Amino acid sequence: MKRGLLSTLLLYPLSRLYGIGVGIRNLMFNKGVLKQSLFDVPVIAIGNLTVGGAGKTPHTEYVIDNLCGEFRIGMLSRGYRRRTKGFVLAGQNSRPEDIGDEPYQIYRKFEKRGVMVAVCEKRTEGIRRMLELNPALNLIVLDDAYQHRYVKPAISVLLTEHSRPAYEDMLLPMGRLREPVKSMNRADIVVLTKCPTDMKPVEYRIFKENFDPYMFPYQHLLFSRYKYRSLVPLFPEALGNTQVPSLRDMGRDCTVLIVAGVANPRPFIRHIRAFGIKVKLLIFDDHHNFNHSDMTAISRKFDSIKSASKILVTTEKDAVRLANNPYFPPELRSLAFYMPITVEFLPPGGRNLAELLRQKLRQNVR
Repeated sequence: MKRGLLSTLLLYPLSRLYGIGVGIRNLMFNKGVLKQSLFDVPVIAIGNLTVGGAGKTPHTEYVIDNLCGEFRIGMLSRGYRRRTKGFVLAGQNSRPEDIGDEPYQIYRKFEKRGVMVAVCEKRTEGIRRMLELNPALNLIVLDDAYQHRYVKPAISVLLTEHSRPAYEDMLLPMGRLREPVKSMNRADIVVLTKCPTDMKPVEYRIFKENFDPYMFPYQHLLFSRYKYRSLVPLFPEALGNTQVPSLRDMGRDCTVLIVAGVANPRPFIRHIRAFGIKVKLLIFDDHHNFNHSDMTAISRKFDSIKSASKILVTTEKDAVRLANNPYFPPELRSLAFYMPITVEFLPPGGRNLAELLRQKLRQNVR
C-alpha cells in the first residue's frame, strides 16, 4: 500500500508535466504554428493513444488486404527498432533488422499483390519519396501514426483495447497513454480491439455510452476481434512431408511451449490454453531481438518439458525474428510453428472498417 502511494506521489507530477507538453504540441498543430502536409493522394493513418499492444499491425494488414484490389497502396512505417536510418524501401533482399519486423511481415505478405512498403522516421519525407518512386500510388497507409501530425490524413483510425480502453487509462508514466483521452476526437473511426466473440448487446451499449463523452456524433465506433488461424511451420523445409499438427487434436498428453515477445501476449496464451492442452511460457519484451543466449534458453526450456509430445508455438510477429535468427536451435526447427491472426468485426453482419473506409475515401477523392 505504501509503495503504491509513493509511486503515485512520484509519478503524478511527471504525468501532469507530460500532459502539459503534449497539450502544447497539439495546440500548436491546431493553431497552425506547426504545419501539416496535405498530399494529392488520400492518406489513412492508423494508430492508438497508448504505448503498444492495441493491434496496429493486424488492423493495418486488414486495411491493405481489403483495399489493395481497388487501390495502388503504399504502406509507410517508421520501422521501429530497425538498424538503419532514413528512408528505406522494402525489397527482396530486405531483412527485419533493415526495415523493422512489422514492415517486413507486411512486405512479405503483400509484395506479390503490388503493395509498396517503405520505412522513414519523417513520414512527410517518406510519402514524398514513395510518390516520386511510384507516381501510380493512389493510397498511402501510415502505420502507428496517430501522434505523427506533420501529415494531414484524409482518414484517421484510432485503436484501443477492450481489456483497457483509453478512457480507463492514464497518461505516461502513470499509465500507458501517449495523449489525453480527449485526443480521441481527432479520429474519424475508433476501433475497440481484441473483443471477446461472445459480447452481449448490453456490453456494446455500455462501451458506446463510455466512449460518448470523448467522441463527436460524426465519429464511428467499431468493435473488432482477433481470429487465430491454423499453425504454420516456422521452417517449412525442416518439416518436410510431416503433417502440420492441429492444436484441437493434440490432447492433454501434449505440451506447447509458447515463446512470445509482444506487448500483450495474454490473448494469444488464452487462445492456446482454450484447447485444453498443457502450456509452458517463455515471455520476452515487446520487439525483443533474440540473441544467442535467448536461443539457448529456449532450447533448455523445451528440453525440460516432460511430455509424450511437445511443440513450440510463437506469434506471427515473433516468427519474423525467429525464422531469420541464425542461432535458432536446429533440433527444434521441425517442431516450431507460428499462428497467424486476422481481424474480424463484431457483431457479425454489422458495419466493418473496410466498408467505412471505402465510403470515406469516395468522399475524400479530390
